[in-house]
Amino acid sequence: MDCIFCKIIAGDIPSAKVYEDDTMYAFRDINPEAPCHVLVIPKKHIASMDEINAENSGIVAKIYEKIPEIARLGGAENGYRVIANCGPDAGQTVFHLHFHILGGKTLPVHLCNE
Repeated sequence: MDCIFCKIIAGDIPSAKVYEDDTMYAFRDINPEAPCHVLVIPKKHIASMDEINAENSGIVAKIYEKIPEIARLGGAENGYRVIANCGPDAGQTVFHLHFHILGGKTLPVHLCNE
């Protein structure tokens, strides 16, 4: 597979690890948009949100359970935002499911501000 995130998980491409366990890997974004900008990826290759199903949804649940801890480890002390893009129209450029954790400053209001 020619997936950059799979290569990061395998250690073939260096990254600034924030957290790792048997299910997920979290690392700092190389082009951060906030003081805390961490990507959380499942170790199992899942291309996007569209591929979440009954067989792999437990992985996503574990990621969401761990996000508060990863956000704190990444430097988000006063709140954070979690973003997952799905498909090219949403801005997904790496087709391996990933969640952006952004925090460490007051974030601008975007489309979803409720």
